[in-house]
Amino acid sequence: MSADEEATLKTLKSYREIIDGLIAKHDGRIFGTAGDSVIAEFGSTVEAVRCAITIQEELRIENAELAEEHQMKFRIGVNVGDVMVEDDNLYGDGVNVAARLEGVAEAGGICISGSTFDQVKDKLSIGFEDIGPQEVKNITKPVPAFRVVPGPVPVAATRRWRMPAVAAAAVVIIVAGGLAWQQPWITRVDAANPEKLAFPLPNKPSIAVLPFENLSGDAKQNYLSDGITENITTALSRVADMFVIPRTTTRTYKGKPVKVAQVAEELGVRYVLEGSVQQSGDQVRVTATLIDALEGRHIWSESYEREVKDTFALQDEITSNVLTELEVKLTDGERARGTRAATKSLEAYQFLRSGFRIYFRFTKEGNAEARRLFEKAVELDPEYALAWNFIGWTHQISAVRGWTDDSAQETARALELAHKALAIDPSSAAPYALFAIVSNQERRFDEAVAYSEKAVALIPNNSIVAASLARVLIFAGRPEEALSTIQRVKRYSPIEPEIVSRWEGFAYHTLGRYDEAIAAFERARARNPKGVMPVAFLAMTYADMGRLEEARAMAQEVLEVSPGFKVKGFVNILTFKDRTKTERARATLLQLGLPE
Repeated sequence: MSADEEATLKTLKSYREIIDGLIAKHDGRIFGTAGDSVIAEFGSTVEAVRCAITIQEELRIENAELAEEHQMKFRIGVNVGDVMVEDDNLYGDGVNVAARLEGVAEAGGICISGSTFDQVKDKLSIGFEDIGPQEVKNITKPVPAFRVVPGPVPVAATRRWRMPAVAAAAVVIIVAGGLAWQQPWITRVDAANPEKLAFPLPNKPSIAVLPFENLSGDAKQNYLSDGITENITTALSRVADMFVIPRTTTRTYKGKPVKVAQVAEELGVRYVLEGSVQQSGDQVRVTATLIDALEGRHIWSESYEREVKDTFALQDEITSNVLTELEVKLTDGERARGTRAATKSLEAYQFLRSGFRIYFRFTKEGNAEARRLFEKAVELDPEYALAWNFIGWTHQISAVRGWTDDSAQETARALELAHKALAIDPSSAAPYALFAIVSNQERRFDEAVAYSEKAVALIPNNSIVAASLARVLIFAGRPEEALSTIQRVKRYSPIEPEIVSRWEGFAYHTLGRYDEAIAAFERARARNPKGVMPVAFLAMTYADMGRLEEARAMAQEVLEVSPGFKVKGFVNILTFKDRTKTERARATLLQLGLPE
């Protein structure tokens, strides 16, 4: 341990002594520590808030004597609610709410619940700022919250009390935000069981980035937490020395009360990154915690407070910290490539995300609207490579599906935009995926495979890019290799994205392994119930098996999912090297009564 770290540890211990002493002075009872948290209970709500204010004042005095880089600011949350006592543990909804309010508090500040405010507002000479209802994990309704504005606090006699087994008490959570990595009371979580890992651990650091939780109480701000999760995952996945579970897999945990051990066991990883995002006006607070799931401990935690405009730089900072903690050795070039932000414009990013949702409906109207949104993104940020590339995709799908009078012109525009995106960001894999699809459509199969392999080389852990490689391998007449690629992708995505299951199914179908094809298509269908491709592929598979009744039922479902479905446009994407397979697919779909 360095001299600086020893000094920091000494200061932390000193601060803990101050906190513990003040809690005892205010007649509070400490229920041990939870990693970087101190949990205490009081018989008087007024005394709990008074204690919280006194702690912050004492620590503020202590901080004034330290250099800024050594100062430690704690956050405090106070709640009145039901709690359960078992031995030396305190738990229940009352504790959960207090812990969440601590996360909402500013560094060096105090946040209290509405029930606490009701009991102290006329009894303490301090100010309160209503910060509105706060979403609390595992609590059904948002919790009203107030920020304490310190001021003179009148002295009042404390009274002794005895804690019953179940009580309504003021619970105080005190947290040394961002210092867990160097604390002697390091946070412990339930460790994953190595024998229960669904997959053997890779021979390099393996990590899953769980969806960051939106604490803002406004679903419209999900784009911010989703964007931070996605961008950190993408940046990490570009590092060759790491094994990263893709976002398409980890997002299945969004909004679910999963444990770190469960995630590690299901995905076969050692490390899990989790966090939260809260936006208030033009300010945003992001917390991130890196957990060693096998050892059951937090190895790094940090809280960041920035202006919203600095969010993308913040993503880079979090990613860099994770890489450092995992001791991944990078060259400067790899680090710069891995943490590059796609755009500095949040509004441009919002347009891109909105366009994604519409684009993947694969309808003519949706394609036009998606293009409009992508174009809005590049108007705001002309250097937004990914947005330029997706404008190209809208032109390519228009050409393939016959949604234009000049397919050649649309394809040329798609290629032009892919080249533009690549010129802006040479490290991007997306343009190569678009090159591959165009090459495949124009029957340059070896070239299509080469472009797809280039995309996979740039983002080796990305399931969608690798599934696209499987797709062009199938059409090139190499379905066995496609299956091999899919199996590798599934190791990174044990919870399969729809695109992975879809092309796995089509590889099986091409090989005549129809039962396995049906199973894969059904998994794809479950992942994306509104997707037309898995249903159309199921119709073809049942027909090829001679199960015509089931095939016709699937054909009817095709029209329900996509009323504008046309066989000609759909078959245009089935560009087999062996043309007879394309014609056979066309004949099958027409036989089932689908419109030409």
